[in-house]
Amino acid sequence: MTHPNKRRGNNWEREIVNCAQEMGLEAKRAYGSDGRSLGQEADVDLLVSGKKVQAKVRARIPSYLKVPDSCDATAFKETRGQRWVLLRLEDWLEMVKSTNKEAREDG
Repeated sequence: MTHPNKRRGNNWEREIVNCAQEMGLEAKRAYGSDGRSLGQEADVDLLVSGKKVQAKVRARIPSYLKVPDSCDATAFKETRGQRWVLLRLEDWLEMVKSTNKEAREDG
């Protein structure tokens, strides 16, 4: 029997794929959450219009990382390290969709 955490992760990956597909984007889960089944690195869980995604489920997201309703994104960085932007899934999917549309129009 599959461990509950693994089952939750698989369900989240499917949810992302379904959401992307509902928006008209091509999306596919990696078999066994192993990107090598898609010809990618092992930590890639799924592809959305060619974008590599690793999906995580956590009991709690730190409140300082959550995107407030009044904002579009949360930006943060490591001290002397990487800079990141956290977006809502739907907002990111809209960006991917928009980028794909622009690329088709230009090409």
